[in-house]
Parts: sequence; C-alpha cells; structure tokens
Amino acid sequence: MAFTADTAPVKVTGRRVVATLVDGIVFGLVASLFGLDGESGFEMTTLSAANLWMLGGIVAYYVVLEGFTGRTVGKLVTGIRVVDAETGGRPGLLSGIARTALRIVDGLLGYLVALIIVVNSDRRRRLGDMAAKTLVVRA
Repeated sequence: MAFTADTAPVKVTGRRVVATLVDGIVFGLVASLFGLDGESGFEMTTLSAANLWMLGGIVAYYVVLEGFTGRTVGKLVTGIRVVDAETGGRPGLLSGIARTALRIVDGLLGYLVALIIVVNSDRRRRLGDMAAKTLVVRA
C-alpha cells in the first residue's frame, strides 16, 4: 500500500484494542496447553522456568511477527498492520524490539497508558510506535 506518513490510514484505535484482546486470548490458549493456567493469575507472578519460557515466547511473538510481517494474530484478525512510518514497508527486527520493549510502559493499567497516548497523539501512536518510528494502519 502506497501512502505518505501524513495520509496513512491510522484511525484504527478500536481495531488495536480488539487485536490486543485477541493476542491475549492466544497467549491464554498457549498457557493452558502448557499447563500454565493455574487457578489464579497470581501464579504467573512467580519466577519459574515455565513462566520465563512463556515470557520469552510472548516477547518473541511480538518481535518476530511485528518486525518481519507487521502483523500478530490479533492484527491479522482485525485487518491492521504495523508499518515503517517513513516507507510504509515492514518495520524490521529493531523496530519490533523497540515496540515490544516499550510494552512494559504502554501496558501499564491494562494498556490504559497506551490508549491515552494513542487517542491524544497526532498519528495515533503509542510510545512503542514513537520509539520504533512505526504506524499501525489498515491492512
């Protein structure tokens, strides 16, 4: 899709919310397959090998899928993708790392921080997008 950074179809905030929920469901399904779906969510806060593997898998999921394809399962389902803000192409591995690293801040209070920043930024970007120089657009 050819577009300039100023004309990119970035008004996809609702789709981003749904995509995040779908990705969360994917993580929940994977966790249950590996027996990590204990009786309470507090079990995921303990430091164990299984939880570290799950965390590593989540990081790899975002870095690899968004960096190389621009899409996670949630983004695929909702018809959006991550693109390089300047070229409109695939973001690349470093952008995937930057976006994922800032999920720590963006994800505070159930992604409320990200939502507040997205609806108040000119190109609907969260901190991770700003650091990685990416946009989330309609596919």
